[in-house]
Formats: sequence, C-alpha cells, structure tokens
Amino acid sequence: MSTPTDPATGDAPHAPHAPVVLDASDAALSTGSVARHLGVSPTTLRSWERRYAIGPAHREPGRHRRWTPPDIARLELMCRLTAQGVPPSEAARTARAATRAAVDEGPEPGPPAAPARGAAPGGSHALPLGEVRPECRGLARAAVRLDAPAVARLLDSALAGLGLVTAWEEVLAPTLHAVGRKWASAGERYVEVEHLLSWQVSAALSRIRPAEERPRTRPLLLACAPGEQHSLPVEALAAALGERGLPVRMFGADLPPGALHTAVRRTGPQAVVLWSQRRDTADEALVRSVADLGWGPRGARGHPVLLLAGPGWGSRAAARVPRTDRLFGLRSGLALIESLAAGGPPATGAARAAPAACGS
Repeated sequence: MSTPTDPATGDAPHAPHAPVVLDASDAALSTGSVARHLGVSPTTLRSWERRYAIGPAHREPGRHRRWTPPDIARLELMCRLTAQGVPPSEAARTARAATRAAVDEGPEPGPPAAPARGAAPGGSHALPLGEVRPECRGLARAAVRLDAPAVARLLDSALAGLGLVTAWEEVLAPTLHAVGRKWASAGERYVEVEHLLSWQVSAALSRIRPAEERPRTRPLLLACAPGEQHSLPVEALAAALGERGLPVRMFGADLPPGALHTAVRRTGPQAVVLWSQRRDTADEALVRSVADLGWGPRGARGHPVLLLAGPGWGSRAAARVPRTDRLFGLRSGLALIESLAAGGPPATGAARAAPAACGS
C-alpha cells in the first residue's frame, strides 16, 4: 500500500506527495537525489522518462540527467495523480500540460519581493507541504512547535471530520512525508518532530473504536516484515478494517519469521498483509514460506492470500509466488480485502487497478 507504483518497475513512491521545495537558484539535482525525494528508485524515473516523456526538460549531450525545480514539480504532480488512481500515461500528459500552462502564463504582475534563499512561508522551520488541505498545514505547524496536545486535537478532528481513509491520504500521510523530507534535507534536525508526530498519529489511530466483528469471517493478519520498523501504514489499514467490522490480528513492526509462521497456523487467516518499507526488509524467501503454509485436515487444507504492501517489494515479487498479490493504497487495498472477506476470488492483480496513497 504505498503509494503510486510504476507498472514497469513496481516501485511505489510515498504519497500523496508535496512538491520538493527548491529555490530557483538551487543547482539542478541528480536522478538519485530526486529519486530519494520521491521515494522511488532511479530506475523508475528513467522508466517514466522513456515511457511517458516526463524527464528533464533540458539535457546536455554527454552529461548526466539534471532535474530542475520545474522538472521535479512535474514529477510530483504525476505522483499525486497516480496516487488518486489516474493511469500513469494520463497522469504524465496532465503533468506535462500543467507545466506548459505555468510557463505560458508567466508570473503575475506586481509580485511581492522574493523571499531570501531557503525561506518558506511560515519561516525557516516551516515544512514544505505544497498544495494541501488547511488541516494539513495546521497539523504541520503544531508538530514543528512540538505542541503534542494540539497535534492530538487536530488529528482527532481530521479523522472525525474527514473519515479515516481521506484523513490518512490528505492530511496524515502528507504531513508525515513532509517531516521526513525536512529531516532528510536537514541532517539530524527535525528528528524530534518526526518522532512526536509519528507517536501522535499512532495514538490517534488506536483511539478509533472498531465495530463489532462480523460473524463467521476468518481473520486478517497484518504485520511488518522482519527488521521493518515503519508500521504506521499498517496501523492505518488495521484501524480502517476494524471500522468495517473485519476481524484484524495486528502484529506490528519487526515480526520474526517464526512468529509469523506460528500466527498464520494458529489463526487460519483469510489474508496476510506483509508490509515492507525498504528493499532490505523485503524477503522473497519469507513470502514463499508464508504462501506455502496451510492449516486444517488433510484433504481440506486452507491457505492464506498473501498481500505484499509497501515500496520495499520489487515489481515481480508477487507474480512469482502463488496466491500472492500487491497492495498499492489504503482505499484500493480496503476494497480488495473486503472483497476477499465477502468470499470473492483470490487476488489476481485487482489491487493494481487503483493505486492510492498509503505509505509512510
């Protein structure tokens, strides 16, 4: 569940994205730097350039690709659109058209004086959020102030007013990603902001009361891969499934392989969602071993559907293992899991139909 995924590579950038804030005087960035900003691999960016003509606007012969702020803004828009379920080719066309329109319009007459280099609305401590909901900006300001009570109130208000899925996609995830980008670009600064915000998001999700579990419904097992500490997207999924009365067995971060095997055998789940944020925690051998697990009497053995979530999984990980598929977003992932719980067919690529943001 992450966030939009390129069909050619399977990489999933964190989304919804906020534009990377770069001053006009900043040097153009390398492909590797832009890939880290977006949470994708350099291979994905090169694939997008080749397939959808969304590479750097200017490239000198014999030189490496260098991405300017308008190039990065175009990529950010494409990521946001694919996060909403727009096909990559259509998202690329829209992003290119929007860039052309911005260039054609030019600056409005009489603009105010440009801020100093590195300045941002709200001062040097403001988070680079881009075009987001007002709730997102208020949450970011409270997080930067380390105002935990205000963060808690704003999170509860967003979840109650917008609903969990919309609040996650349009408020919680964009703010978390903005904090992560600020931290990545500022060395060790803002780590305390990320920790406070992450803790408060986790606490807010835990305050959502689940509905009564549906009778005669096999449970859904949710866990992070061994070594994986990024559990917030799985916590959001667990809370959303609980709201719908689906029985969830949540095991959180860094579940050891043996414990995962035992949990599957003991619960006989309808599906197992296994989250991996990073490539080094995405263990395909573990995927195969879980997919092969069974329970019940001989001749009537049951097997779980295994759903791989998060940007750590490669593009072919699910295709190589039976009864295994990918989740690319909270909204589309919920739809697929509800279909399975209702007795629908095993995963066959349906999760790819509407990628949406879930990653953190």
